[in-house]
Amino acid sequence: RATGGGRWLPWLGLALLPLAVPPAAAPPGGCPSACYCVATPELVQCRYERLEEPPKELPVTVHNLSIAGSNLSILHPAAFAARPLPDLRLLRLRHDNIQTIEDMALQGLPSLRTLDLSHNPLLWVAAGAFAGVPLLRTLQLNQALLAAPLEDQLALALRNLSLQRLELAGNGLRALPAALLPAGLEELDLRNNSLQRLTAAELRSLEAPGLRGLRLTLGANPLSCDCALRPFLAWLRATATRVPDARSLRCAAPPPLRGAALLRLRPEGLACTANEGGEPGRLETASYVFFGIVLALIGIVFLMVLYLNRRGIKRWLHNLREACRDQMEGYHYRYEQDADPRRTSAIGTP
Repeated sequence: RATGGGRWLPWLGLALLPLAVPPAAAPPGGCPSACYCVATPELVQCRYERLEEPPKELPVTVHNLSIAGSNLSILHPAAFAARPLPDLRLLRLRHDNIQTIEDMALQGLPSLRTLDLSHNPLLWVAAGAFAGVPLLRTLQLNQALLAAPLEDQLALALRNLSLQRLELAGNGLRALPAALLPAGLEELDLRNNSLQRLTAAELRSLEAPGLRGLRLTLGANPLSCDCALRPFLAWLRATATRVPDARSLRCAAPPPLRGAALLRLRPEGLACTANEGGEPGRLETASYVFFGIVLALIGIVFLMVLYLNRRGIKRWLHNLREACRDQMEGYHYRYEQDADPRRTSAIGTP
């Protein structure tokens, strides 16, 4: 029995060997504990983990990084450069309460091509916020410019980039952000803003040498179909290919044209009123003002004539009253004569 039991000892030692050897350390750059990696470490998603700063332990080979529902608040310099991420191409930072982007915040991401900062209450963007990402081609700022006017700050921050696509949907814009249109821009998303029209000056800026190939999306804007829209309507008919959603554009005002397709309207059919803000409307307003001034002057002259001739008018009124009184007395006398019974009986006696 002893001999038989001895035969099992080598096998027992092999079974206990893994317990005696400490486990190997996790490879550097593994999936962060607050995130999860989809399929491979090249796609990392950190959703609603309430992170105060970007995760430090990211896979070196990550291509796409998405952080959503956190409280990043401030992107400090080199916020993602705890370990170089040379292959990161897409960075999504949606709903992360980002308010400030400091200089060199994206340092260490040399291959970044797409940056999504949508749905963040941006308050400050430093002039060097996007320095260090020379390959950035797509910037998404949908519903990110509602907290503060950042057009001038963004214009400085984007001056050295070669953007191809810029998304500014849902920001309540009332005019074309010409300062944010770098030469070479190919796509501009302005859907769901507060644009009533594109003015003649804005249309001229779209014909600049570096923007002639720019495509606009303008859906869900409250377009006002009055005479001030005529330049934009003419431009839209001539360059409909530059507005992919041109056929879906609808009028929001005035009430008779609400819901009408923009491309089905005729420019000469767009009416002008005094309160629509176009040049013809302003001319009509001026004509009404001039007419009112003329009527006021006529009234003043009439009152002055009455005042200067007040004595003659008073005498005329007195004479008119006396004449009326004499006439009434004559009528009254004849009435009494005709009503006298003695006169009636004398006329009736043969």
